[in-house]
Amino acid sequence: MSGFSRRSFLHASGLAFLALAVRRLAALGRPRPSDDVPWKVKQVLRQLFGDREVQGGHVQLDVPTVAADGRVVPVMIESDLPMAADRYVKAVHLLVDNNPDIHLAEFRLTPQIGQAFVSTRIKMRMTSPIRAVIETSDGAVWGAAADVRVTVNGCG
Repeated sequence: MSGFSRRSFLHASGLAFLALAVRRLAALGRPRPSDDVPWKVKQVLRQLFGDREVQGGHVQLDVPTVAADGRVVPVMIESDLPMAADRYVKAVHLLVDNNPDIHLAEFRLTPQIGQAFVSTRIKMRMTSPIRAVIETSDGAVWGAAADVRVTVNGCG
C-alpha cells in the first residue's frame, strides 16, 4: 500500500467504526416524532380512524427540516401502495401537532389517478411535528411523521 502502512489502515478503520457506532447510539436515544404523540393529536386520530392503529410504513413524507418562513412550508406525501380498483389509497390526511387546527387537510383519492401523491404548501404556527396519514379502501391506516423547525411565524 503505497505510503499507507497496515497499522495506519487498521487505526483509521477502527476510528471510522467507532465514529459510526457513536452516531448510531446517539440516534437511539433521540425520540422520533411519532414516538410521543400528544393527547390532542390522539383525539384527532381517534375521531378520524376510530380504534384503528396507525402503522408505520408505506408513506413517504418530504418536508424541510427547517422552514425559513412558516407561511409557506412545502409538503410532499407519497405512498408505494398500489392504486388498483380493489385496493387503493382513498384518503391522505395532513396533521400538524402545534397548529390551531391540528387536522390541516384531507385529500380524497380514486384509483384512476394512478399514484398516491400529494404536493402542497401549508402554514405553520411554530416548530412542530407534521404527520401524514393515509387510509386505504380496505381500512388500513399508515403514517409517517417528521419534525419541522419554523423560524418565522406563519399563523398569526
